[in-house]
Amino acid sequence: MKLITRIQRIPTKNGRIKLYILRPKDQQQPLPGILWIHGGGYLTGFAAMVHVSIGKMLAEKYGAVVVSPGYRLSWQDRYPAAVDDCYAALEYMYGQAEELMIDRSRIIVGGESAGGGLTAAVCMMARDRGVIPVAFQLPLYPMLDCYDTSSSANNHGIFWNTFKNHLAWKIYLGALHGTDSIPKYASPSLETDYAGLPPAYTFVCAGEPFYDETLTYIKNLQAAGIDASVDVYPGNAHAFDMMLPWTKKAKKARERLCEVYERSTWGQAPCAEHPAQVCLSPCASLKD
Repeated sequence: MKLITRIQRIPTKNGRIKLYILRPKDQQQPLPGILWIHGGGYLTGFAAMVHVSIGKMLAEKYGAVVVSPGYRLSWQDRYPAAVDDCYAALEYMYGQAEELMIDRSRIIVGGESAGGGLTAAVCMMARDRGVIPVAFQLPLYPMLDCYDTSSSANNHGIFWNTFKNHLAWKIYLGALHGTDSIPKYASPSLETDYAGLPPAYTFVCAGEPFYDETLTYIKNLQAAGIDASVDVYPGNAHAFDMMLPWTKKAKKARERLCEVYERSTWGQAPCAEHPAQVCLSPCASLKD
């Protein structure tokens, strides 16, 4: 499906941000709206990364309107700048749904890494404010926990490691870093009430820093009665689907995500071979 791109600037609490909006060229009817949030440790990255994202892949394969916000990075402004900007993008999608031809009942929030952390925070914010219904969330290998976990401490994984993680959180949190006053919207792992959050799907590598916090997030959603699942892949390469897209496990991860997306967004039955579940150990057949 051929997509067209336009750039829109919207007001936020502290100025204006740029949105990249991708939509099918010949769109004739309302489609799911996907708020896709780029990664980069809250410190780097840019909205145009949507062009190499799973968000774009879903729009091309199934038809969707994708909005990618150019949120303020932590070197520009500390928390809550990024999450405020991303929520402003969600408000724009919901408020301008007719113009954008978005189906308000099928709004999805997703993103990679720090974008996955912002996905969780935006979903919590939307639930708590009770105005915008989010139908589904895709927080891929999300950066959720500002404290060390068993997998993020002393981790020397490919593309992301403990040193980078500590630095990124310190810059993002600013004066809040190291205090007991860190809000859940800054570090979503601090949430204690998961009821009412959207269904979720994610994937992660077993040896990467965010392995533990990803599984904990899914387990907490499940404990609250939320339909949530995660697939675990071997290796220690963070963001392997973007950084190593030609590998067998990256291709498998995209295939599995599509299966879950079809079932969750379009109501199709899951493949009998791959029912949605929490996979606590990586698939032995996935070796590059």
